[in-house]
Amino acid sequence: MDVTIPVLILAIPLFMFIFLGLFGGKMTHKLAGVLGTLGMGTVLVLAYTTAFQYFFSGAPEFINAAGERLQSVIFNQTWLAFTDKLVIRLGFLLDPISAMMLVVITTISFMVHLYSLGYMRDHHGVFERGFQRFYAFLSLFSFSMLGLVVATNIFQMYIFWELVGASSYLLIGFYYTKPSAVSASKKAFIVTRFADLGFLIGILILSFYTGTFNFTDLTSAPVEGMNGVYAVSEGTAESIRNIFETSAAPVFLGGSVLTWALVLIFMGGMGKSAMMPLHIWLPDAMEGPTPVSALIHAATMVVAGVYLVARLFPLYLMENVALEIITVVGALTAFYAAMVACTQVDIKRVLAFSTISQIAFMMVSLGVARPEHHEALGYMASMFHLFTHAMFKALLFLGAGALIHAIGSNDYTAMHGLRKYMPVTHWTFLIGCLAIAGIIPFSGFFSKDEILSACGEYDWLAYVWMSMVAGLTAFYMFRLYFLIFWWKEHKVADPHHVPHDQPWTMSLPLIILAAISCVAGFIPFGNLVSWNGEPYDFMAHFDWGVAAVSLTVAVVAIALAAVMYRKENKLPEKFKNALPALWRWSFHRFYWDELYMFITHKIIFNGICRPIAWFDRHIIDGTMDSFATITNKASELIRPLQSGQIQMYVWIYLIGALLLGGVTVLCLI
Repeated sequence: MDVTIPVLILAIPLFMFIFLGLFGGKMTHKLAGVLGTLGMGTVLVLAYTTAFQYFFSGAPEFINAAGERLQSVIFNQTWLAFTDKLVIRLGFLLDPISAMMLVVITTISFMVHLYSLGYMRDHHGVFERGFQRFYAFLSLFSFSMLGLVVATNIFQMYIFWELVGASSYLLIGFYYTKPSAVSASKKAFIVTRFADLGFLIGILILSFYTGTFNFTDLTSAPVEGMNGVYAVSEGTAESIRNIFETSAAPVFLGGSVLTWALVLIFMGGMGKSAMMPLHIWLPDAMEGPTPVSALIHAATMVVAGVYLVARLFPLYLMENVALEIITVVGALTAFYAAMVACTQVDIKRVLAFSTISQIAFMMVSLGVARPEHHEALGYMASMFHLFTHAMFKALLFLGAGALIHAIGSNDYTAMHGLRKYMPVTHWTFLIGCLAIAGIIPFSGFFSKDEILSACGEYDWLAYVWMSMVAGLTAFYMFRLYFLIFWWKEHKVADPHHVPHDQPWTMSLPLIILAAISCVAGFIPFGNLVSWNGEPYDFMAHFDWGVAAVSLTVAVVAIALAAVMYRKENKLPEKFKNALPALWRWSFHRFYWDELYMFITHKIIFNGICRPIAWFDRHIIDGTMDSFATITNKASELIRPLQSGQIQMYVWIYLIGALLLGGVTVLCLI
């Protein structure tokens, strides 16, 4: 493949960021938005072209005679060379998951760019302050995510990983005059930086023992006779494991060094993907503009952790302990987030906790993918759900933005009976709810059921647990849907501001994403994306028994939500009063934020930092200040000796000589 298109995919959003950042303030708001949207639209076309060539061209550098998909390094420029092997490069790796992510990132990013042309203005059509800056930040984030998913080595991924965090910080804190937005941006930045420290340590451990940063050296083997083309190899992953097993320090605190490296790398993914206990930043990040939530916190940034594990999946297959940790963390996070989502009243926070739960679904699917349990199913199901979830969750966030824009509030208890006022938003939002609930034939039905099938092959308890989470998902999403669009007639306070569907720039992305959510489930995903490149016909292995059970669970959950929330009644209040403690704990997110505040403020700041600060201020600084004070006093005492009188100097000299002589005599005696 020619390098021109891959270079442009990265260069255009970077250029738009620089151009809008430098000159956006000198152009009109509309011009800046149109230029940013056109730039992203161009990247969209280039990304689709690249993905189409990879999946369907049949080129020998992309697929071999046996139908196995290959990894193709389009370009790989040396940046820093420490040794012959330990070299940091910046390049472009094209394989099934990077090609898929190119489609996901550019699709959602373009929809958000287009949507923002209508969203980022008030009811009078006046653009928000900082509109040009907003589009510059969107371009920076898109560049960062694209650079992350096409990285040829783990250090390049880490560079763009941090750049994603920085651009996320800028977008979450876009409303910098709003204290809650500033606090949310700092919270997201600090929590993810803490996780990224573990990621960096894991990278250093892995590179120290293996002598390489390259993904192809860690998980693949070169294809004979083809330069820059590789195939995923279990043999390469086994050789990496052997390096650690034969090292001087094969075990640390009961676990192999490789296990520790992979767990620490996963720690970085926990931060980005908001896994417990590093999940607390994502709900607060909803303080940013809603299009930002759709882009960052639904479809792109939050799946970076899943993508990271998928990229190093052959190594994770070598360490069951690391996969067990991923499974447990994912399962606990999925259930916790689903429980909390059932009690929230802020529409964006419901979707935020839903995102946490669905990302955990993907993590669990990767965790249960073991060689003894058909690893192809779990891996494929995770990537499939990543793709489908990106589309319908972006749809739900953008639909939420349309509702917020119409009503002027995030509290969906103020949004009753809107179906007749906002029909486009109503129908597209319903499609998103049906997709995430796993109702046939919408996309979520196929991807979620594959995850449940993978859990069933692994362990019956995992299957039951995740099926319960799926039921909760259907319940809280239709609780949200019925309360917003049904419940009771919406009271229009001002007849001049009747809720209505938004302009075409906001409605068109909803329609497109809804259409994708309707048909994406029929994509032969397993033939396109698998962990080792071999085609996997998931429809041939589709477990209709699992599908029937999950569909029944979803329908029952939706029916329960309809009974409780379709019409105004006392059942919700009765349910709340029946389990007051559980409802209160769930509403307050099980007090995770309070726990962190207690640990940081009471224990770390007051219990540890404050005494250290007192010791530093009074003992260390006090000692140094005492030395200075004594020196000053001594200088004041001896200052009169500098009188300029020769006679006094002679007397002082004689007295000093006598004293010195006396001391000498005493010492000799």
